[in-house]
Amino acid sequence: MMKKPHRLLGIEMRHLAALEAVAVTGSFARAARQLGYTQSAVSVQVATLERAAGVRLLERPGGRRPVVPTDAGERILRHAVRLTAQLQAAEADLTALAEGTAETLRVGTFQSVSIRVLPDVVRRLMQVRPGIEVRLQEAPYEDELLALVERGRLDFTFALVPPEGPFEHVDLLRDPYVLLTQEGSALAQREIAPTLAEIGRLPLVAYSRSTYGIEALLRSRGIEPHVVFRSDESGAVQRMVAAGIGSALIPRLAIDSGITGVVALDASRRVPARQIGLAWHRDATLPEAASDFVAAVRARCEELAQGL
Repeated sequence: MMKKPHRLLGIEMRHLAALEAVAVTGSFARAARQLGYTQSAVSVQVATLERAAGVRLLERPGGRRPVVPTDAGERILRHAVRLTAQLQAAEADLTALAEGTAETLRVGTFQSVSIRVLPDVVRRLMQVRPGIEVRLQEAPYEDELLALVERGRLDFTFALVPPEGPFEHVDLLRDPYVLLTQEGSALAQREIAPTLAEIGRLPLVAYSRSTYGIEALLRSRGIEPHVVFRSDESGAVQRMVAAGIGSALIPRLAIDSGITGVVALDASRRVPARQIGLAWHRDATLPEAASDFVAAVRARCEELAQGL
């Protein structure tokens, strides 16, 4: 008996791109302007995709109401995003080959790793690879960096592991949390951080994302935090604490020893340590220096672990 051919094998990326553009803009006309096509061309591409899928992918309510994906459309879009990322990663591989960038290493990082881990890593790497060029991309949250790895824009990124998606990773370092409070305050006289319930009643300096870090943990325990200031800049957070604006629960690795006027209380009994790792795309062709880079990162993190 002859197998029924897969319905979607005949579709092209332009069909998926048209669907994604309409879903994002809510309009065939706006999608056409975004893609540089005519509106009728976008309509034909979406119709071709719908015929191949055998189901309606977009709801077209008419009038000024936006066009929105159906449940089937949402599912196709999730695959389209992954396919686009894979193609971008393949393109990045070819660009690296054509431009001869084998001696360039592109690394995603965040502040604490940039300051405490990478200077020593780059020094070690340059000793074994004198011609290497390391390019850093810093972001406050790992999802931004992982997206760049997935699209081939970065070779590695530091991340809280294990990340979900097409990644390989290695565990590196457990980074415990501390509660920063103003030096000389009543709280600073304690040896360890207070309970989570007590922390929730303190004026807190927190990260920009309210769904991140200590806020997410407190809310998961039914505690609504009292946030008075937000910043993703570690130095700004510590200086606000030193000025008496509030307390901050941060990873120990993020402490800037050059900033005075704060006391760090051990919070390891209250908050699980963050687990830092290194991630890369499992299908990417990594630069020649990749293994030396991983070895240098492991060595530095083993040293840091002794003092955390």
